[in-house]
Amino acid sequence: MSNKQQPIILGISGASGLIYAVRAIKFLLEADYEIELVASKSSYMVWQSEQNIRMPVEPVQQEQFWRQQAGVEAAGKLHCHPWGDVGANIASGSFRTQGMIVIPCSMSTVAKLAAGLSSDLLERAADVQLKEGRKLIIVPRETPFSLIHLRNLTALAEVGARIVPAIPAWYHNPQTILDLVDFVVARTLDQLDIDCIPLQRWQGRK
Repeated sequence: MSNKQQPIILGISGASGLIYAVRAIKFLLEADYEIELVASKSSYMVWQSEQNIRMPVEPVQQEQFWRQQAGVEAAGKLHCHPWGDVGANIASGSFRTQGMIVIPCSMSTVAKLAAGLSSDLLERAADVQLKEGRKLIIVPRETPFSLIHLRNLTALAEVGARIVPAIPAWYHNPQTILDLVDFVVARTLDQLDIDCIPLQRWQGRK
């Protein structure tokens, strides 16, 4: 099985900035990747607060919801899992994946992952990536970081997780908010060696 045939796990936690997840879904599906998606319980409340839209709980309806938000009707493959289904395929190390992205990642989720806790499917799937030596990319969305936050992020980095803070750059001459969002998503996907987002990369001085 080639890398592109192996699915990517996308975890969406209850941090502000769910647009990062929407754009990641959009670009991965348009590039014909397979996504195994799990949204944490708190992400439902955050989505309601930020967008005033209720996210469906039932997996098939949630797939339609994310496709609608991302503007991708049919490309790629998307499977959504209930946050409490710790018996799902992504909860086992025997289920092969390219890795997992948690975007955006709350500090509560960071703390639980750093402590090895698995109270829901998102946390269990992330813990599996670490124990199997697979790629786990954390996109923390918080400011400022407390010392506790920094220590937890350091603990995850020490066991192999990649930390990609939601901090955009300006050298690509962004014109819109989505340009800033897409820069972060592109740098996140770089950690899985995926290049599917048009991005003006730094070329150095001419």
